[in-house]
Amino acid sequence: MKKKNVLEKPSTQQLEAELGRVKYKRRYRTVLKSTVYTLITVAAVAVLVATLWLPVLQIYGNSMTPTLQDGEIVFSMKGSDFKQGDIIAFYYNNKILIKRVIAGPGEWVNIDEDGTVYVNDVELEEPYLIEKALGDCNIELPYQVPDGRVFVMGDHRSTSVDSRNTAVGCVAQEQIVGKIMFRVWPIKRLGTLG
Repeated sequence: MKKKNVLEKPSTQQLEAELGRVKYKRRYRTVLKSTVYTLITVAAVAVLVATLWLPVLQIYGNSMTPTLQDGEIVFSMKGSDFKQGDIIAFYYNNKILIKRVIAGPGEWVNIDEDGTVYVNDVELEEPYLIEKALGDCNIELPYQVPDGRVFVMGDHRSTSVDSRNTAVGCVAQEQIVGKIMFRVWPIKRLGTLG
C-alpha cells in the first residue's frame, strides 16, 4: 500500500502568527529605512552648517593663552565685519591660525619695547593679556595696515608669530574663516568668547 503525502492545513493560529511575522518584518524594514534616511539627512545638514556657517575648530599651540588653550574646541561664525578685539581664524600656509584683531585697514599700529600696543596713537586696553611683550617683530613701526586687511596678534605675545612678523603679515579678508564665538570643549570652560 502506498502512502500519500498529505499536507496538513495550517491552523488559524499558525496563519495569524505567520501573518504577524511578515507584517512585523515589513514594519521593521520601513522603520529602519526611515531612520537611516533621517540620520543621513541630519548628518548632511550638520556638515553643511559646519562648513558654511559655523566651522568647528580645535586649538593647537599656545599663542592664544590664556584666552584659548591647546586642545580646546571652538565654533567660529562666518562673516566679514571684524572689529578690534575680535578673535578670528584664518588660513595661513594650509593651516588655520587663530589670533586677535588689533587694527583694521588704514589704521596705524605702534608697539613699545615693553609690548604696549597703540592704535592711531591711542594705547590699546588689553585686559585679556597676562604679560606684554614685543615678541617676534620684524616690521617697521609705526605700521599702517593695508586696505582690505586686518592686523592680528596672539594673546601670548612672547611666543605668538603674527602680523608683527612679515612671515605672517596682515590678514586679507579672503583668508578669514570666521570669528571665534563659542568654546564647546572642555565643558568646564564652555561659553562665549570675544
